[in-house]
Amino acid sequence: MDQKESLIEYPSDFPIKVMGATHVDFQATIVEVIMALDPTFHAGKVQSRPSAKGNYTGLTVTVRATSREMLDDVYRALSSHHMVKMVL
Repeated sequence: MDQKESLIEYPSDFPIKVMGATHVDFQATIVEVIMALDPTFHAGKVQSRPSAKGNYTGLTVTVRATSREMLDDVYRALSSHHMVKMVL
């Protein structure tokens, strides 16, 4: 029996949660970061939720993951961006 390298089948729609300080450009910036790696991504694939006090914004972005490498690249790009506090 062959073991699969990944439990995810590619291509696949994959939700990623991104948290950052509330800022007027936060969502647009995150969309730009992802579009650089996934040209099919657009703002319609983003759900936004403010924190209880409004200091932070949580985004759920659904990317079309075509490979593990692509998904890793998206996580790295988001995690290293100065506006992002956390990526799950």
